[in-house]
Amino acid sequence: MHVVALNWRDLKNPRAGGAEVHLEEILRYLARRGHRCTLLTSRFRGGPRDEEVDGYRIVRGGHEYDFNLVVPFLFRRAVATDPPDVVLDDINKIPFYSPLFTTAPVLALVPHLMGTAVFHELNPLLATVLYGLELPVRRVYRRCHFEVISESTRDDLVARGYPAERITVVHCGIDRDVHRPEPGVPKGDAPTLVYVGRIKRYKSLGHALHALRLVRQRVPGCSLTIVGDGDAVPELKSLASRLGLDQAVRFTGYVSNPEKVRLLRQAHVAVNPSYREGWGLTNVEANACGTVCVAADSPGLRDSVLPGRTGLLYPYGDVPALAEQLVRLLTDAGLRARMEREALAWAARLTWEQCGAETLALLERVAGADARAAAVR
Repeated sequence: MHVVALNWRDLKNPRAGGAEVHLEEILRYLARRGHRCTLLTSRFRGGPRDEEVDGYRIVRGGHEYDFNLVVPFLFRRAVATDPPDVVLDDINKIPFYSPLFTTAPVLALVPHLMGTAVFHELNPLLATVLYGLELPVRRVYRRCHFEVISESTRDDLVARGYPAERITVVHCGIDRDVHRPEPGVPKGDAPTLVYVGRIKRYKSLGHALHALRLVRQRVPGCSLTIVGDGDAVPELKSLASRLGLDQAVRFTGYVSNPEKVRLLRQAHVAVNPSYREGWGLTNVEANACGTVCVAADSPGLRDSVLPGRTGLLYPYGDVPALAEQLVRLLTDAGLRARMEREALAWAARLTWEQCGAETLALLERVAGADARAAAVR
């Protein structure tokens, strides 16, 4: 098959995150199975317009803030001589509405729909605009199948009126060659927390800073490393200063993958206080590195954590409860060691090979169903 994928960013984009890892792991799998794959995405400084990566082609056009307007024209040029058998449309923030500009069957890949979460991130006017842009998805994609990455996202779509029979849950995987513990290297003596991900308002990292202040009253010397970049960094740095945590919080900015893994291995506990996620890939990446996590009981995050086994959950926004769960893991070495073993076992069950195989089966079903419908017509 020729699979054309649509995503706002690709993995070489400095602002890439879990959604890009997920999609491109799928494309690598498809390419290894002999399928032709083309990824259409936005341009960034230093990125070529067209290149081959790991067996699939990347075509870039437009820019981050206008790519949804550019993508129909980019699509038309990219498939002029090689039409797609199926389109893999990653609905991430602003939808592309690909059924409006292609007659090929579409598999919609949905980490999660933002819904009201957008009001936690943006000013009311812009949030209202983006919220409105998401509303037509159910109607425009009404004939499409949906691949979602968590049970929470499936339940959310069903609650919004999407047909359950057109929704398939396919969990993300883990690259175990990259995310793994380093045998014989223990955690450091000083208690450490780590957050990995984009630094956005809806990630609610302010809750983690307030919780850290409470944790340090019972676990002196505890520190937090925040790994990643985003437009909420200045606000968080200011909050850390106001809370007297300048020496206890480190902002690394964007780091290389080996450095990210090193920080995940080194930390005693990973923390994720986000309001909503599609899955919570960094929770499982931490688990694969031998680190347990404390996460908000939010959509997506509750699916990537096995409570009491690979990490602990707390009610979203309840800062004292977050602090209590962190203290519990930081002060009970026996509990943490038992959960670290279960975390490694849980992460080992989640592979990109399995994710790719399940996605390929779904793509073949979607493309086959469209071909049969055309034959009947």
